Amino acid sequence: MQETWRWFGPPDPISLDNVIQAGATGVVTALHQLYDGRPWPLADIRQRKAEIEARGLDWSVVESIPVHNSIKTRSGDYRYYIEAWKETLRNLAEAGIHTVCYNFMPVVDWTRTNLEYRLPNDSHALRFDMLEFVAYDLFVLRRRGAGACYSSEQVAAAQQIYSAMGEAQIERLEQNIIAGLPGGEGHYDRESIVSALEQYRDIDSDRMRRHLFEFLREVVPVAEACGSRLCVHPDDPPFSLFGLPRVVSTAADARALLQAVDSPANGLTLCAGSYGARGDNDLIAMVREFGRRIHFVHLRNVVREADGSFFESDHLDGDNDMVGLISALMDEEAQRSAEGYLPAEIPMRPDHGHLLAEDRGKDVNPGYSLNGRMKSLAELRGVMCALRQIRGNGGSTL
Repeated sequence: MQETWRWFGPPDPISLDNVIQAGATGVVTALHQLYDGRPWPLADIRQRKAEIEARGLDWSVVESIPVHNSIKTRSGDYRYYIEAWKETLRNLAEAGIHTVCYNFMPVVDWTRTNLEYRLPNDSHALRFDMLEFVAYDLFVLRRRGAGACYSSEQVAAAQQIYSAMGEAQIERLEQNIIAGLPGGEGHYDRESIVSALEQYRDIDSDRMRRHLFEFLREVVPVAEACGSRLCVHPDDPPFSLFGLPRVVSTAADARALLQAVDSPANGLTLCAGSYGARGDNDLIAMVREFGRRIHFVHLRNVVREADGSFFESDHLDGDNDMVGLISALMDEEAQRSAEGYLPAEIPMRPDHGHLLAEDRGKDVNPGYSLNGRMKSLAELRGVMCALRQIRGNGGSTL
């Protein structure tokens, strides 16, 4: 797999020099200053690409072209935003960038309740606590109809959590959930998120899925014409938040999406942390089934809890079989090479990293510290090197 690194452009406190020192050869980025649905100008794309290539790196994957909420609801100016998305796709291809990650999460992008969850070794991880989220939804946001989304046991437990919280804790929880995390597309205050949620009041999962497939039927032919590969990122977390429909959460969801528009250009981002936050997603089986349609990989591990909560663990120490997953992905690459399928190499990035002592107190995007990701990438690289050596010596796959 090609080792890549997510970079948020010139404002990122992690420099391209740091990326090189981490050993990555590819960069995963976007024009984050143009995240309102307008088309990305070709000149701006070429400038960003030139900045990356000047340091000897490749712009390997675009993450992400944002999908405007009006496309997801198919309301308002959605036709303009679809055409803008197509124009961006064409301009990226013109600049030689052909792998494009996107997501179809409504209103809120990836979501966590705690950005500095303390681990036993005194490092800090990202965490999603289900009951803290329920407490926010019920007793802070007071979303209309929220009570119907939760069990009586969840409501009672969330009430206790909320009653014990002070104003500072409530404010921090709200900021974590709705103010927007790095690379996300939604940035809200309390009033604006209530308004955004109301736009989805009459949209259930079936209708949301239809909207996704209708979007793909328009943009996949453009990707085919450009020689580009689209790879949808799964919902994160992979279940409903705020009563919203989530339609890219399971293997069944992925299967339906690939069948709806059956084209090599319509593919997946296999995010091990997002899909793996559900115990019913078998990641290795997903690689075996969807392998040729996996265009991009996020390697991240989690520890799951019975109520749906999870935290991001060390990459080789969680509920996901990371060694088995990497082995399956390397099998897929070997099959591609044997069949002459290009590109045979799948771009991979270490997704998120712990906040280690060296990065404490620095300007660091949550989940995107330098040292935490360097540690993660080194661990993943070690697994890949060991598997290559085993196979080179006649060993079998795991």
